[in-house]
Amino acid sequence: SARVLIADDDRDNADTLAALMKGEGHEAMVALRGDDALKMCRLFRPDVVITDINLPGASGYAIARDLRERHGNLAPMLVAMTGVWTQESDRLLAQAVGFDHYLVKPYDLERLLAAIRSFLAQSPATGSVSGTGELT
Repeated sequence: SARVLIADDDRDNADTLAALMKGEGHEAMVALRGDDALKMCRLFRPDVVITDINLPGASGYAIARDLRERHGNLAPMLVAMTGVWTQESDRLLAQAVGFDHYLVKPYDLERLLAAIRSFLAQSPATGSVSGTGELT
């Protein structure tokens, strides 16, 4: 199972996705603001971060950029979800800042779950301490 952080300012969407993740056996936490999501990443150490693009406090793009800068290839799997930013240029920007996946609402839950399973299967030590002793 994975630790999943969901960042979405729509509480209903965030809580629904968290319940679905818990139903799949994952541990899930919710942040309603981008700056809170960044703080929670330091405490919760998620394996997967699913974030809306347009958030108060810090955008989903800022979250992805921060996590990639701090953790590089050891960053959690980063999933953008949006109902507004749907142009190809938005996808390219998401890829440039470090998102692994870009989902447009309404998204395919099975596709998201398959991506998480694939990431966990490839990840050598999800949720563990890195070789340097730092929390990842």
